[in-house]
Amino acid sequence: MDYDASNPFARILRGELPSVKVYEDEHTLAIMDIMPQADGHVLVLPKEPAAELFTLSDESAAACIRTTKRVAAAVKAAMAAPGVMVAQFNGPAAGQTVPHVHFHIVPRHQAAPLKPHAAQPADGARLREYADRIIAALADPRTSQ
Repeated sequence: MDYDASNPFARILRGELPSVKVYEDEHTLAIMDIMPQADGHVLVLPKEPAAELFTLSDESAAACIRTTKRVAAAVKAAMAAPGVMVAQFNGPAAGQTVPHVHFHIVPRHQAAPLKPHAAQPADGARLREYADRIIAALADPRTSQ
């Protein structure tokens, strides 16, 4: 899969498209998924342009894992989820729909069904509500590391 600089995540990183941000550092951005599989679904994006994990630099890959770990703990706490699913897809055959590396953080509750991947747009006000809860959990020293 080739990198397309006009993909939605590249445009979000350049400030050309809106997003609901929950965390940002020098190397990564974490945003609410606008077509979530569950309430509180967050995406972690590297700021480096790479279509798949295989072309991402080691530095950016490590930064993504650090951010994913930190944000996943906050999502788990904010959404009172007993579990969290972390997923990363490479190529259309694996289910990747945007040609920019990203990690999915999906809070999981026992026997709760997941919505289809990238299929149902969420209500913007609800996304903001969940983002605010996750941001508060990130600021809580009991959750954040």
